[in-house]
Amino acid sequence: MACIVLAGVLLLCCPGAFALDPALDVSQYAHTAWKVREGFFKSGISSIAQTPDGFLWLGTDFGLLRFDGVRAVPWQPPPDQHLPSDSIMRLLVTRDGTLWIGTINGLASWKDGKLTQYAELDGRYIYALLEDREGALWASGFAAPIGKLCAIRKSSVQCYGDDGVLGPGVFNLYEDSKGNLWAGVKDGLWRWRPGPPKFYSLPGNVNGIQALGEDADGTLLVGWKGGIYRFVDGKTEAYSLPGFTRQFSARGMLRDRDGGLWIGTIGQGLVHIHQGRTDAFAQSDNLSGDEVGGLFQDREGTIWVRTLGGLDRFRDFAVATFTGKQGLLHDSVAFALAAKDGSIWLATPAGLNRWTGGQMASLGKQDKKLNGHIPHSLFQDSRGRIWVSTVEGGGYLEGERFTPVTGVPGGPVHGVAEDTAGSLWIANQLGGLLHLVGNRLTEQIPWTGLGHKDNASALIADPAQGGLWLGFHHGGVAYFKDGRVLAAYASSDGLGEGRVNTFRLDADGALWAATEGGLSRLKNGRIATLTSKNGLPCDGVHWSIEDDIGSVWLYMPCGLARVARSELEAWARAAGKDKGGDAKRVQATVFDSSDGVRTHGKAGGYGALVAKSSDGKLWFLPWDGVSVVDPRHLPINKLPPPIHIEQITADRKTYDASSAANGRVSLPALIRDLKIDYTALSLVTSEKVLFRYKLEGRDRDWQDAGNRREAFYTDLPPRNYRFRVVACNNSGVWNEAGTFLDLAVAPAYYQTTWFRLSCVAAFLALLGGLYQLRLRQLAREYDIRVEERVGERTRIARELHDSLLQGVQGLMFRLQAVRELLPGRAPAEAIEALDVALERGDKVIVEGRDTISDLRQSTVGDSDIAQALTALGEELAAQGNNGAAPCVRVLVEGKQREIDPVLRDEICRIAREALRNAVRHAKAQKIEAGITYSDSAFLLHVRDDGIGMAPEVANQGARAGHWGLTGMRERAKSFGGKLEVWSEQGAGTEIALTVPAAVSYGKSNARHKSWLLRKKN
Repeated sequence: MACIVLAGVLLLCCPGAFALDPALDVSQYAHTAWKVREGFFKSGISSIAQTPDGFLWLGTDFGLLRFDGVRAVPWQPPPDQHLPSDSIMRLLVTRDGTLWIGTINGLASWKDGKLTQYAELDGRYIYALLEDREGALWASGFAAPIGKLCAIRKSSVQCYGDDGVLGPGVFNLYEDSKGNLWAGVKDGLWRWRPGPPKFYSLPGNVNGIQALGEDADGTLLVGWKGGIYRFVDGKTEAYSLPGFTRQFSARGMLRDRDGGLWIGTIGQGLVHIHQGRTDAFAQSDNLSGDEVGGLFQDREGTIWVRTLGGLDRFRDFAVATFTGKQGLLHDSVAFALAAKDGSIWLATPAGLNRWTGGQMASLGKQDKKLNGHIPHSLFQDSRGRIWVSTVEGGGYLEGERFTPVTGVPGGPVHGVAEDTAGSLWIANQLGGLLHLVGNRLTEQIPWTGLGHKDNASALIADPAQGGLWLGFHHGGVAYFKDGRVLAAYASSDGLGEGRVNTFRLDADGALWAATEGGLSRLKNGRIATLTSKNGLPCDGVHWSIEDDIGSVWLYMPCGLARVARSELEAWARAAGKDKGGDAKRVQATVFDSSDGVRTHGKAGGYGALVAKSSDGKLWFLPWDGVSVVDPRHLPINKLPPPIHIEQITADRKTYDASSAANGRVSLPALIRDLKIDYTALSLVTSEKVLFRYKLEGRDRDWQDAGNRREAFYTDLPPRNYRFRVVACNNSGVWNEAGTFLDLAVAPAYYQTTWFRLSCVAAFLALLGGLYQLRLRQLAREYDIRVEERVGERTRIARELHDSLLQGVQGLMFRLQAVRELLPGRAPAEAIEALDVALERGDKVIVEGRDTISDLRQSTVGDSDIAQALTALGEELAAQGNNGAAPCVRVLVEGKQREIDPVLRDEICRIAREALRNAVRHAKAQKIEAGITYSDSAFLLHVRDDGIGMAPEVANQGARAGHWGLTGMRERAKSFGGKLEVWSEQGAGTEIALTVPAAVSYGKSNARHKSWLLRKKN
């Protein structure tokens, strides 16, 4: 992937990004061992190489391993390809990225997924591989009795040695800075090129010439005769190993990028030569084995050592520690003092050490100068004298002479200070506060005299104010001047709780107190304390010191912290406000055990536990030596780590991410558990590499994984995903581009789109079927109800006709007969009343017949409403109105639509009642019936020019003895319509019926039918 290629280019372009300090011994480097006996490997490592992607390749007797600094994963070629043998002898990565694999049975190369074997070297041990400056690959094919040396250039292979001049073969190959190619054989050395090959006899090596290297001046170095020799013009001369006298048989040599020479020996571990010093590191020092097979320096500057017992890594610490191996009289150092001449004085139980110009000198306690006393506290006064406090008393060193001071009580001293007058003040744990003027004790103040039952644990002079600051063992700070305490501060005033460990005065005159509860700042009587709430990694502070480049260092129980001075100043400004100090945070860089820092829960010791030398280095005491950090030269790894996604495991089945087709891994359906393995190639401190990952399509935000190299997911639904991962190296440099891998989780058959669409279609079909079934049920119910209704209406009509109307008709006949008998005999009033009764009887018969007609048949039948109203208008016109025939006109607007037959019948009844009322009661001569078909509703208007009616009648809808309007309103309401009436006496009448479209239209709308039936009933 592109990000991997970019990371490889960065590695190639920036070699030695994390270099080794050449001034240090091997024992002062960070060392990690992976041992065969601990089960990390099956056998010793025979060779090491690093490919451009950052992986370290390890050759073993059981195959090839790919190592990321944490996991060693066996590597196998594709199924259709194979290595000459699984027993690996030599590995080499050439400049084009090809991995050359030398085995006990031949040579192969691996590039771009293809494994190539070279028949010319079949059946031979590959003892040595080298790429020369011209790009040719040289391979040594070892075999008894005749070996080969072959040069491989592109596709051509040219071999030498068939004449036996190389004996069984070449043990090692080396190209020096002048371009000479050297080959070490059994009894000597060949200069193979340029020019004709030339042999130099170096007999006596049982194991042949295996160690070849180069001195700083370009002279060839050869491992021979129990040591290292310079080889000049065919002659050998001894190579100086300062301070090292043992003989050894050299197997390999490496000149690191910082000038140090590393020598691997047979049976004696490592020999290291640097800056005029020689030191050794063997199995007794925790090396994986004394049988060193070879050395390798990777692109980040880390040194790798392969032994018969495993693999070792050496890298630089940010903080180096000096112990007895570097000349300390004792590893337990009680006090460090930076003298004005640039030297560092160290107080140990065995005496004094002095570090000057890279050399450690000593002044043992048995020296007459110390009179057998054990030093534990040091101080240099303004005259340059070094004051030494011991359990027995005290004195000072001036030049080479030690002068004891009488009268000064013995006991632990926790601080010495010099006031502006040049007199000394000593905080003696048992004797109190001592005052020395010249060499004479003039004053001794017990701690109770200062208001404390505990002793002072810190002391510093304040030159600006002329007094002393005292910090106490159980907490609290006091300002002492002119024989009395002028001010005192406690935790209740904001001071950090617990023991006051050390003091520091800054350039602004502020006093900084390192306490068990935080770093407190006191200025102008105001205290603020910096704690973990403000960004520190923890609360306790053993000491603080400012370096020369703008940072303040804090030694804490959780490590060595560095805070920029600007950060502290910003916090101090915020702390000067009422509530700002609690909210302001500082950014701290923390160095821990992986950086060479040993931490302690309690400060302990006497006085200052840190000193700054004239070169800016900080010397502090970890209780197992003296540690040194150089703020100007911190080993920063600037290379972002290449990142790889290695494999996918889905429900216990593994998928190789590197061989994914089209950059995508296709996963089966219904996976429950998914694990993604990834790694980042920063081999300096692999355990400090941090990761963040995100599965696009599942995760909303980046997930912080710490140093975990696995991501887990469960029950992923089928879809396409993209897994992204980024990482940072041990120095916090992030590879923000990271890498990614596309994943596709296949759906099960019931998760596919076609299946879901089929289910939706089937469900809709089922709903449709149920809907049709329900419609049929409603239609049957509707037909049954209609038949019942028609039958009931027919029965009522028959009953009315056969009983009531017949009886009324008979009564009318009798009354008519009576009327025929009355003329001439009855008074005129009786005859008139009888005529009125007969007339009303005729009207009742007419209305009864109309009702029977309405009950027996539909008002409109199969006709539409307009035709029905037209026919009704003709009928009313024929009947006349007091001899005058009214004019009825029917108007239609909009496209005619089919209306439910039952609803159509109801609408026609309302229209018929309106027309009859206009003719009979309003005595109208002109009647207009308007029908409107719109998308929103069906509208019916009946307008006339009749006599009208009173507004209260039109609004209330009823008049005594008349129920026409009320019935029309009730009928309209029954099917969801709305009837409105507008009329005034003498101004005609307008009746409007509005029926919503949802109710009006639709011939077979069963819901409307059911609704109408419910309304009717």
